[in-house]
Amino acid sequence: MGKIILTGDRPTGRLHLGHYVGSLKERVRLQNSGEFEKIFIMIADAQALTDNFDNPEKIRENIIEVALDYLAAGLDPEKVNIFIQSQVQELTEFTFYYMNMVTLARLERNPTVKQEIVLRNFENSLPMGFLTYPVSQTADITAFKADTVPVGEDQLPMLEQAREIVRKFNFTYNTDVLVEPEALIPQNETCRRLPGTDGKAKMSKSLGNCIYLADTEEDVQKKVMSMFTDPDHLKVSDPGKLEGNTVFTYLDAFCKDEYFAEYCPDYSTLDEMKAHYQRGGLGDVKVKRFLNSVLQEELAPIRERRAKWQQDIPGVYEILKKGTEVARAEAKTTLEDMKRAMKINYFEDGALMQSHIDKYAK
Repeated sequence: MGKIILTGDRPTGRLHLGHYVGSLKERVRLQNSGEFEKIFIMIADAQALTDNFDNPEKIRENIIEVALDYLAAGLDPEKVNIFIQSQVQELTEFTFYYMNMVTLARLERNPTVKQEIVLRNFENSLPMGFLTYPVSQTADITAFKADTVPVGEDQLPMLEQAREIVRKFNFTYNTDVLVEPEALIPQNETCRRLPGTDGKAKMSKSLGNCIYLADTEEDVQKKVMSMFTDPDHLKVSDPGKLEGNTVFTYLDAFCKDEYFAEYCPDYSTLDEMKAHYQRGGLGDVKVKRFLNSVLQEELAPIRERRAKWQQDIPGVYEILKKGTEVARAEAKTTLEDMKRAMKINYFEDGALMQSHIDKYAK
């Protein structure tokens, strides 16, 4: 069996540059690499409802926004299957069985879940659906027998819990029907966690510090020119710091040497620009203008593709429908294999019926 990827996003809003450098750009590379037999990309609406259960319309509206961002980023429906999680009902059954493979104490120890509980103020009103998020995620991965899961470092505890469930299931039922997934982490350290435009560690819709893939040129420029830099770099002549300087962090993630010739010919590499900034004599405005040019260059083809797909919304829905049909067929096959291993495939197991015939014939 060839290598298989499962990845996805929660449709709680439009996707931003953090999503792009952290996952979308890598997904496009992977789909074009020829290394993978199947790639499943999930719009995780059911998981998004675990902490948005009182606002389903938010999820409903953003499914199409996420799909548009996927297509705009360059994901090709001829090479990947984009599907909607809640429409693959088999995933619910996987989750139900896996809940017997993990204890409440183990779920409560998951560091990623613990952090998210605090972030969402769920300490005294924790929905069970949110607590069992890692179990649902295990269902998503294993339903498609995915052996590769692109994740950020903060998601590694979730993936480890999935691996534990897979091992326990296979051991309990003496089978190898479930595949133990491996993490695929972005190589560029900057891309693993792009900060917000305000310098805060996390780019977040709720914090209002995102640059979205769907932003206009004017929106991007405005956000770049207001970006956090070095608060002690008050005059152009002052030496500047790179550490914690959001503008240079973004340049680390997006800049290519060839951009200097066109947009900032005073330098030939980013290292040269950094050295000048550190010794003094380079102002923040000039660096921000260069970053704006870099981002506009990166986002231009994304905007162009999005504009095209926005004019064909029925086509986008058809892509989601076909991708979901493929996902359902795959999940159904795996579920049948799993139930066979568990010996709960009662109507297929002729030996079971014969054993009861023989028992009562005596």
